[in-house]
Amino acid sequence: MSLLTPGRESSVETLLVADVGGTFARLAVAELRAGQPPQLVGLRRYSCAAFASLAAILADFIASAGQPLDSAVVAIAGLLEGDHLVNTNLPWPVSVADTRTQAGLRSLALINDFEAVAYAIPHVQADTLVPLNGAPETASRWPALVLGPGTGLGAALRFQGGHQPVLASEAGHAALTAGTALELEILRQMQQRWAHVDQERILSGSGLMNLYPCLCGLRGVAPQWDTPEQLIAAAHLGDDPVAVETLEVFSAWLGSLAGDLAITFGARSVYLVGGIPPRIAHFLHAGGFQARFLAKGVMGRVLAQVPVWRVEHGELGMLGAAVWHAARHERAVA
Repeated sequence: MSLLTPGRESSVETLLVADVGGTFARLAVAELRAGQPPQLVGLRRYSCAAFASLAAILADFIASAGQPLDSAVVAIAGLLEGDHLVNTNLPWPVSVADTRTQAGLRSLALINDFEAVAYAIPHVQADTLVPLNGAPETASRWPALVLGPGTGLGAALRFQGGHQPVLASEAGHAALTAGTALELEILRQMQQRWAHVDQERILSGSGLMNLYPCLCGLRGVAPQWDTPEQLIAAAHLGDDPVAVETLEVFSAWLGSLAGDLAITFGARSVYLVGGIPPRIAHFLHAGGFQARFLAKGVMGRVLAQVPVWRVEHGELGMLGAAVWHAARHERAVA
């Protein structure tokens, strides 16, 4: 797939690209060459809470980049409504116009973070894919579901091509459903706290810290851990049975959602991304995820043929932002 209109092979366009979540922002310079995938250089990671705004992060990166940058594409968690971003996980509000002005940019585009990840999927290298279900062949199969728990929970659908190859979603804010007696009890307790219990209340980093104390209460023990990092470390050590159970329940519940979404969208492949899966890989591969992915009645036989990959690639959001920009450029000059 051509990413830029062919021209002089030596011509390089540079672009600031960013992947901004509720906890961290990753920024890089994307180098775009005709007919080639984008190359990312100068990668830096920022703690979102350490900066007063998105504009402050962009301005800091530009000041340290060592080259002029006046255009940016930011993959960011949330939904853009006009000039403003709707998001529950970021530490500050985001206005596109204000951010562009304050960062000193000529142009700025904000796209959904999982829309960006979905744009990057055709460029994922085979050695970054770890199988969770289905045949081991790595050829892309479309449409592809992209699903990922991090600070929140994102999902998008990637088609093979077309004018709009990505369908973004806010699946993380859809109602959480339960498939076992234990999940029903957890959901019942969550409903006592929130009028709307969405997927993110459990299937995210913050959701882990809702799930863990709930299980502690059901098991009659006091919670020991206050952060996802502490909880995940304890589960890997195996000394805290409830920490272990938390990640087992989380993994199985995530598998169930992945199966539901694959059925709903008719996905032919699934890519599991986000900040949480690499940190709980042992539990995802232990079998609970796959068992619940397939536990869909007569559709289980269909889903058995759907490859599910855990993607070990930390730059998909930035790569996808660059691919999105290049695709728009290509359409504009066509």
